[in-house]
Amino acid sequence: MIRFGTSGWRGIIAEDFTYNSVAIVTQAIANLINEKYKESSAPVIVGYDTRFMSEDFAKTSAEVLAGNGIRALLCKRDTPTPVIAYDIVHSKLVGGINFTASHNSYKYNGLKYSPEWGGPALPETTQKIEKYCASIQSKDIKSVSFEYGIKNKLIEMRNPRTAYIKKIKELVNFKALKKSKIKVAVDVLHGTGNDYLDALLDDAGIRNITINKNRDTMFGGIAPEPSEKNLTALVHLVKQESYKLGFSTDGDADRFGIIDSDGTFITPNQAIPVLLYHLNKTRGWTGIAARSVMTTHFIDKLAAKIGVDVVETPVGFKYIGDIMVNNPDKFIIGGEESGGLTVRGHVPEKDGILACLLMAEVVAMSKKTITDLLRDIKKLTGEVVMSRLNFYLPSETMDAFRDTLKNRTPKDVAGMKIQRNITIDGDKFIIDDNNWIGFRFSGTEPENLKPIQLLSSIINLSPSIVIFL
Repeated sequence: MIRFGTSGWRGIIAEDFTYNSVAIVTQAIANLINEKYKESSAPVIVGYDTRFMSEDFAKTSAEVLAGNGIRALLCKRDTPTPVIAYDIVHSKLVGGINFTASHNSYKYNGLKYSPEWGGPALPETTQKIEKYCASIQSKDIKSVSFEYGIKNKLIEMRNPRTAYIKKIKELVNFKALKKSKIKVAVDVLHGTGNDYLDALLDDAGIRNITINKNRDTMFGGIAPEPSEKNLTALVHLVKQESYKLGFSTDGDADRFGIIDSDGTFITPNQAIPVLLYHLNKTRGWTGIAARSVMTTHFIDKLAAKIGVDVVETPVGFKYIGDIMVNNPDKFIIGGEESGGLTVRGHVPEKDGILACLLMAEVVAMSKKTITDLLRDIKKLTGEVVMSRLNFYLPSETMDAFRDTLKNRTPKDVAGMKIQRNITIDGDKFIIDDNNWIGFRFSGTEPENLKPIQLLSSIINLSPSIVIFL
């Protein structure tokens, strides 16, 4: 069974994720495209990350697209997800297929599909793809050889890097970066951020050192996720060499990790309000800030002080992207607590490269550390404390907990009465105007590693909450 989660379809390489399954999913996408764009000659870009055999899976996908009469633009090298998204929008393509399992471990690979608007496919689209997949057999797959596709210009090699780099330089204040003379350390975690984030820092005249630039299909033995536990080497480097900032991107460079000058890990729940504050102050942007349901209300508190509206979405950047596309002139910033972010004028897809460069701009222009800026913001909003915990539990325990949430909704948490429950994605219990706690089953982790996510935002420093699962 092929199922799309929060961000695409993922599976274990050689077990679930095979040449045949890739061909089936690509055939399903080709059916969808030919159904919608019967007279269109616009092509589809096909990209891939640095995982084991990603380029081979991408080649197989291009051969199937070509077999269905759809021109495939196959990337010449591993390419970040936001670069794929930008090429779709900038070049007016009918869509993009990217082979990546993002932040998951080396055992996994995945496929992300983006329609013509550049953001991750919405559920109504992925459900159609799943339906097609269920009915496709090997004999139904139309494919041509790679050599035939190249010869007949059904497959073309593509380098979308130049246009993307130009766009980033329009979105970020490179003059401020060049004047700042700050030093930055970068960890691209053996992923596609290599020669993008570090190259842009070079172009900005920022002294930087980048680690883990080489391709390692096992990602050094860890998952390529820019989390606090995975960035100990970067933290050490920032502190030892007195770098102003530390930056990291995940396997396909759509998520970000930020380290302050003292080695403090800056969570996305802290970074997003800092960037909202900065964009409002330096660019005068007002309008809408979009956040997923399990992302901090720190954003809401700040938005209320600076005259910005907040839109709450289900988890998944496709929903934030949809808000952005439908409100292009009002949209300021969109972000998720898992490390996704985009801003006005960019793509409706998360971009870890842009997030890092904007944070460099923040520090360059304010001449303050991120920690100092957070203190400034909290003078407006009051204190805000946030936390996220992941519980990896046996399936029977998770099923029992899911049943409890569905059929026996609690009336209070740790003695605090629950005012209402938001269920657009998971269960988010609102305790009062300042406090909430949420539970959600991850949609981006493989089934056998899927954790329960416990997220809470406590503004009035309520008593400690202890959860027994």
